[in-house]
Amino acid sequence: MTFLSIVLPVYKVQGYLRQCLDSLLSQSFTDFEVVAVDDRSPDYSGAILAEYAARDPRVRVVTAPENLGLGRARNLGLEHATGEYVWFVDSDDWLSEGSLAAVAARLRATGADLLIVGWDRVHWDGRVQTGTANKTLAEAPEVFSVEDWPRVLNILHVAWNKVVRREFLLRLGFVFEAGWYEDVSFSFPVMLAVPRISTLPRTCVHYRQRRTGAITRTRGDRHFEVFDHWEHALALAAKYASPGDEVRGLLFRRMIWHFLRVLRHDARVPPESRARFFGRMTEMYRKHLPPTGYPMPGRAEGLRYRMVGSGSYHSMRALDFTVRQVRRGKRLARSAAGLLKRRARQVAGHLYYQVNLRLPVDENLALYAAYWYRGVSCNPAAIAAKAAELAPHLRPVWVVGPTRAAALPPGTDHVVAGTLPYYRALARARYLVNNVNWPNRMVKRRGTTHVMTHHGTPLKRMGADQADHPAGARDTDFRRQMRRADRWDYSVTANAHTTIAWESAYPCSYETLEVGYPRNDRLATATAADSAAARERLGVPAGRRVVLYLPTHREWLPPERHVLDVERLAASLGPDTTLLVREHYFSAGTPIPLADGSAVDVSGYPVVEDLYLAADVLLTDYSSAMFDYAVLDRPIVIYAPDWPVYRELRGVYFDLLAEPPGAVATAYPELVDTLQSGAYADEASTALRQAFRERFCYLDDGHAAERVVRHVFLRENR
Repeated sequence: MTFLSIVLPVYKVQGYLRQCLDSLLSQSFTDFEVVAVDDRSPDYSGAILAEYAARDPRVRVVTAPENLGLGRARNLGLEHATGEYVWFVDSDDWLSEGSLAAVAARLRATGADLLIVGWDRVHWDGRVQTGTANKTLAEAPEVFSVEDWPRVLNILHVAWNKVVRREFLLRLGFVFEAGWYEDVSFSFPVMLAVPRISTLPRTCVHYRQRRTGAITRTRGDRHFEVFDHWEHALALAAKYASPGDEVRGLLFRRMIWHFLRVLRHDARVPPESRARFFGRMTEMYRKHLPPTGYPMPGRAEGLRYRMVGSGSYHSMRALDFTVRQVRRGKRLARSAAGLLKRRARQVAGHLYYQVNLRLPVDENLALYAAYWYRGVSCNPAAIAAKAAELAPHLRPVWVVGPTRAAALPPGTDHVVAGTLPYYRALARARYLVNNVNWPNRMVKRRGTTHVMTHHGTPLKRMGADQADHPAGARDTDFRRQMRRADRWDYSVTANAHTTIAWESAYPCSYETLEVGYPRNDRLATATAADSAAARERLGVPAGRRVVLYLPTHREWLPPERHVLDVERLAASLGPDTTLLVREHYFSAGTPIPLADGSAVDVSGYPVVEDLYLAADVLLTDYSSAMFDYAVLDRPIVIYAPDWPVYRELRGVYFDLLAEPPGAVATAYPELVDTLQSGAYADEASTALRQAFRERFCYLDDGHAAERVVRHVFLRENR
């Protein structure tokens, strides 16, 4: 018999599922199975499960006949489980290294029917509350029942921190009830009924605190379901156990504590339903109050319990208001000095902006920007060009920095960042299209539409996913990042991979437009004549092989440090090859050490698509340029001398060396040989590129910008 069955209900977790599965399948302990229940997830979760099941026989996928909800999906998984023990793991969480071995060792040493494991809380903004309950777990006896150690009732009542003997669940018929708060009517009866409990005071589960998607952040009357689950839990407790006075008192106190947590969380019970919710709390209090009483909490918390018992809803609201005001006053006092200083510097522009926010939205104004106001480029430029054709009623205006205005294409209507016309356009534009975020102080007006186009398919981790890799993060204020992303109405993605990555990187409520990348329309429709014209503009002699080198940025290296000696490489490639070198825009202004004629520095060339069209081969390391260049179906060489370091420090969404777009070199001699021998264009490299294109470029058909314009500006296909 398999020792452990991990039941994994899966629904709308495409951004987190790979991390969860990888954390399971990479464990040193191997005597387990994963019973993954696809609860009819409408995203790419099902495809991810199929991928993992195809390559690892320990993963079995069970598809629900309909969307069942978390509790019933767990029940379906339990029906298909074969292990001696079962562990209900949430598919947006992940396990720590070595946790399965530790769990198995503890169960075998104690013979426990129920094992409660430790966890930490990993917040979306990077904060980690380590070992949340480890101290309490360490204080428990080696093996005990609830009567022996009632404090176990105070440990978080969820299913994912409990490993249960499967035969025990089947014998007593314990299952999960439908609805929200289903863990309540499972966890407490199980704890009360099992004769042998043990604990494992180490972090086994990384409990993800999602910014969106959790019921704790979903407002509605379904939170009333908590009462039915507590009624069911207490009924099962009475049926399968005979709790003593101390246990009954602690269980009652835990129930009231839980009700208060639900009520006082602003994002849960709607304001118009809170008095009614409080009334149900009072009913439950009076109905289930133990005859011998319960241990009353101290101070303000104990006062709230008494108010619940007496039905004093308005008194409790007054108490909570007073506590909040005291805390708010302290926060305001701390921030006043800094706030006044910042206001003084920005008062003129901000006041003008505020005035314009009170004026009507200009329904025909579309405001565009790219790369922090660097000029007309990337996805916004492609969308603007197509909008001029399909939506000529819109007036396009570009935002540029003070030093960039002179380089704009002739006739480009624009405003300069920081000027009064800029603030006016920012306040009144109907559409705002950018490949990066607008400034923090910008207000999302009702009736306006923000389109985030992004500027690359992600290999490296982005947004909130950088919390685990702070060395590679330029901005570690993830809360502020998410507030900016909250303004997005649309997020344009090039493929399913990007859609999935952005779900965890930017957990906000935008609509995804998975349509391909507009900037790649030009590449998808390019001809030989287009390539020849691009070479002519760059001054490349006829008959030359052109190698385009685009390295990515490494935040942990000083700007003057270069991973590749391009002068040496150019000399090795010989006179029949032109090496074009384009540094990452974050490294702009750092001189590239080139001798005359050895290579051409094109870092300042304004149109990167010209460089793609001119090149016969792309040489890169981890730049998103590989995804764009692959649209042309031309050879790509990956130079990855520091891949282990980059992967560890920056974090990545997939293993580039396992799924490359072509030939890979991890050392300089290997790189030179690849380029000199022509191995980059051999059959093996071509097959790798084809697989890469099938995964990442399948939507790049030359019509991505049109799809965006028709959906956003013309409101078609909605």
